[in-house]
Amino acid sequence: MPSADDDRFAVDVRPLGGATVLTLAGELDHDTAEPLRAALEAARAGGGRRLLIDLSRLAFCDSTGLNVLLHSRLASRETGGSLELIGLHRPVARMFHVTGADGLFPQHPDVEAALASQRHT
Repeated sequence: MPSADDDRFAVDVRPLGGATVLTLAGELDHDTAEPLRAALEAARAGGGRRLLIDLSRLAFCDSTGLNVLLHSRLASRETGGSLELIGLHRPVARMFHVTGADGLFPQHPDVEAALASQRHT
């Protein structure tokens, strides 16, 4: 599990049901975004076409974290893949709603619902 130097953020990556699930925990901000960026790039480079980002354990996300996810969404789409959000909840959901980014990502309540979904946009 790659983590930031101060252990405020961690990302766990695992293949599951034909997708790659990235579970984020802690605080995603300017100081902790690099492990996520690296994990997303590695997942795409490893052939991950469907990336499921589990935010259920994420306590905070600032504009830097959102920007990393938006850039990864575009990179995934360019190669025919998708980036989907799981477990988006307050206060993290507020950042997505205020910026309008919540409408750009397919969303699922949990990993099981995401895997059951055939929606890959």
